[in-house]
Amino acid sequence: MRWLMSLGEHTRPDAPAYAEDPAPDQARALALVDDFAHLFTVLRAWRQEYGEELTAWAVQVEADDVENLPADVTEQWAREGAPVRIDTLRGGYVKVSDYREVAMRPGVSTRTVAGVPLWTARP
Repeated sequence: MRWLMSLGEHTRPDAPAYAEDPAPDQARALALVDDFAHLFTVLRAWRQEYGEELTAWAVQVEADDVENLPADVTEQWAREGAPVRIDTLRGGYVKVSDYREVAMRPGVSTRTVAGVPLWTARP
């Protein structure tokens, strides 16, 4: 299993914390890494390219090539979204919210800001 991460899109100026999680075939930026910790290296590069405050979405997948993802990976992401949200914040902070263990409730999905923050770290 590897980790697939896409760059989220902040599409609602009235709700700055809201970030869509585009499916891999629609994302502006996409990364496939072997270990969850490697996602932070990618985030550092994305911060330089896309700005200090950004949101990324990640999920574990069985894939070998980010250029040729299995169709079921893209379809499942489009249908269910990614379960891990990673926000980079001013001052170099990173907030990780893991929705894998959160029971689905009406109005709450992996596409909302509700969730369980796992930890915050500073580079």
